[in-house]
Amino acid sequence: MRFFFKFFEKDAEDKTFKIQLTNILGFSPKNLTLYKTALSHRSMREGADENNERLEFLGDAVLSSVIAHYLFKKYPYKGEGFLTEMRSKMVNRQKLNEIALKMGLKKITIYNKFDSALKTSQIFGNTLEALIGAVYLDRGYKQTKTWVEEYMIYPHLFADDLESIDINIKNKLYGWASRNGKLLEFITINEKIENGRRLFTIGALIDGEVVAEAKGFNKKDASQLAAQQAIDKLAIT
Repeated sequence: MRFFFKFFEKDAEDKTFKIQLTNILGFSPKNLTLYKTALSHRSMREGADENNERLEFLGDAVLSSVIAHYLFKKYPYKGEGFLTEMRSKMVNRQKLNEIALKMGLKKITIYNKFDSALKTSQIFGNTLEALIGAVYLDRGYKQTKTWVEEYMIYPHLFADDLESIDINIKNKLYGWASRNGKLLEFITINEKIENGRRLFTIGALIDGEVVAEAKGFNKKDASQLAAQQAIDKLAIT
């Protein structure tokens, strides 16, 4: 009897998950286990075959290919340098995280909700890449390409607007500091191991004073987040 109820509960959970996932994807997934792996963060499942890091690796490559093809067609007379920069703008971690949150991935991502560092990290952008990897394995490249275009590029990645955006937020802050005679520095305030990964706290200092700080699982992401917070705090336009 206990086994029956456990089976019934799991079946009900799978149905709910499939409905939520279908609402996000716009189609009914075939391999549900594959998508559960794509939505499972390392903080909850350590095994390489259980969390989404391998699928994130695959999805990153697929997304890069789709974006490259889109830009190649959109800008027939632009050179390699321009196309490479535009692709970087469209697949940068912060942008992907914003899209993932708008899609509602946070609601169905399996991660340690008690880990405060994860709340301010870019894990949902990583999850989106893993989801792309799952779609690719479940439906093939052609449907994945269509899905990325219809659910990511057209509604969220406006290439014309991105052309004028500086991909490096730190450069914007450095420019402001230079124009105003300020000394800008980025320092590592703290470094520790959390959930098996190295977590960095980076501070943005202006004339020796910390104006913003942010955490990330690599120094580059943490310093970019700190720079963005400093820009927001200083109301730099």
